[in-house]
Order: sequence, then structure tokens, then C-alpha cells
Amino acid sequence: MEKVDIPKKAIYRLSIYHRCLQRLHDNAQETVSSTALAKAAGVKPAQLRKDLAYFGQFGTRGLGYPVETLASMIRDVLGRERLQPVVLVGAGNLGSALLHYQGFQKEGFEVICAFDADPEAAVRRGVAIPVKSDKEIDVFVQQEGVKLAILCVPAGFAQAVANRLVAAGIQGILNFSPVVLEVPEEVVVNNVDLALELEHLSFFVR
Repeated sequence: MEKVDIPKKAIYRLSIYHRCLQRLHDNAQETVSSTALAKAAGVKPAQLRKDLAYFGQFGTRGLGYPVETLASMIRDVLGRERLQPVVLVGAGNLGSALLHYQGFQKEGFEVICAFDADPEAAVRRGVAIPVKSDKEIDVFVQQEGVKLAILCVPAGFAQAVANRLVAAGIQGILNFSPVVLEVPEEVVVNNVDLALELEHLSFFVR
């Protein structure tokens, strides 16, 4: 499929639509209406139709969208037709927990290697994938052509590690370190601050 210029926020929603479509496919549902898919994704039908318009005219009035075809088109746009390799840096308690998560491959990603200052400690935590010394990050990323990284290092090391990842060719970072990273404009960083999210939630709990 030809490369489509889609806004970042719409890309995020496409990922949600894809997850909803996967559940429908698992339940053997062949078609879905824009109203039903929008409700499952937590958006308004008009927003969903606008997002799907990036694919051109699609869907049949009265019948809805073919589930498998739409899912395949979204996978193509998101680059999920094959498993995307990912590296994880910082295989401590949080990093090791993420490495035990079984859902990455289902969503189209494969963590192929982890890096840590103490690889043996990560191995003792039962990490199954290869864990290498953090000194090997640069060479491995370049040789394997990896574009995505998960960052779980302490705040004091995060920027230096991010600089190395970007210099090696990483274009997207999922950042679990509690610090705002400075990266070139062409590099995308998504921050996951668990403490901040809990703080937001606590506001609504009385």
C-alpha cells in the first residue's frame, strides 16, 4: 500500500481500531459498522470515519467495514505485516517485567535483545531473550537495523542512553524513564510515566 501521510494522533487511534478489529476477528465477526467500531474504540463515529478516510472510500453503506480487510490495511499502514524488531535497554525490575510480557508479538513487535549494565542479574530474573552488556548497544542496533527501542534506565542515565540509541539509528523510543528526553525532531518519543498516571487517577478518587 502506498505510504499515507497520517497525523500522529490518528496513528494512535488506528492502533486502537486495529486492536478492536482483532477481537472481532477472533470472535469470527466478518463485518462491523462504523458506529459499533467507534463505540468499541471509545471515539465518535464521525472521528472514526475521518480517520478511515485516509484509506480512500472504504466500506459499504448498510453493511459496514469488512473486518479482516480493514485490519490488514491498518497493519500495512502501521508497518505490522511483519514483526518489527525492538531492543530494550535497562533490564531491571520494570524492564524484566516487560520482557516477560507475551503480548508484544501479538501486536506485531518482537523484542530481540535487551541491554543492561549487569546482564547476569537480568538472566537471574528469568529473562529468556539474549541480554547483552550496555556497551554493545551501538554495534547491535546498527548491525540489526533496529528502529524501535524501549528505555527503562534510571533518570540519570536516560538522556545519555537515548543519545546513543539515536546515533545508532533508533527512530522511535518508548520511554519508561521519568525524564523528558531531548531528541532530534525526526525521532518520536512516547513517554510512559507510571507515577504521573497514578497521580492523575488519584484526582478522581475521593
